[in-house]
Amino acid sequence: MDKRERIVRRVARELRDGDYVNLGIGMPTLVANFVPPGVHITLHSENGMLGVGPYPLDADVDPDLINAGKETISELAGSAYFSSAESFAMVRGGHIDLTVLGALQVDERGNLANWMIPGKMVKGMGGAMDLVAGARRVIVAMEHTTREGAPKILPACTLPLTGVGVVDLVITEMAVIEVTPEGLRLKEIAEDATVEAVLAATGPPLLVDDPLPVF
Repeated sequence: MDKRERIVRRVARELRDGDYVNLGIGMPTLVANFVPPGVHITLHSENGMLGVGPYPLDADVDPDLINAGKETISELAGSAYFSSAESFAMVRGGHIDLTVLGALQVDERGNLANWMIPGKMVKGMGGAMDLVAGARRVIVAMEHTTREGAPKILPACTLPLTGVGVVDLVITEMAVIEVTPEGLRLKEIAEDATVEAVLAATGPPLLVDDPLPVF
């Protein structure tokens, strides 16, 4: 499987039955394709919907049904619609169990930068700042390094922050890394990776679990 599928399949294992979940734009939306059997979640979209269904077939596309990323979606039985103000009240009120977002950078203190690169055009921050502040758990799903091979997990973020100390878990194609008060902890490693390779691709030092499960 490719990097993205490996990442989202591993993220899906973090879903718990009954969770209300918000999936960020891009790769995180793919997590919904791999919900484990027996696990039932309710997908929340910050533009005003609970009960988001899978991507529709071309013949079933309804242009009025879109998610926050402006992708066409379907509705599940029991889905509900409301204003974006009510949707953000759910987020800010702490009613979202889990949010999964992509990232440009994460650092060893759990700080997150994912909304802009200075000097580049930005459409807006979207709901990320509210989500990372309001969700009960925040998982970052991203590739471990940039296209140039530079670490995206750093001692300190250098880009404008989305949230301070908000990240609980980082899942990449190489590793599962938990943010703890003692530092970043390597919890799992990909079957084709080595501890040495993960350490070399990561900016700050990692505490390594022993034994170290493989995914």
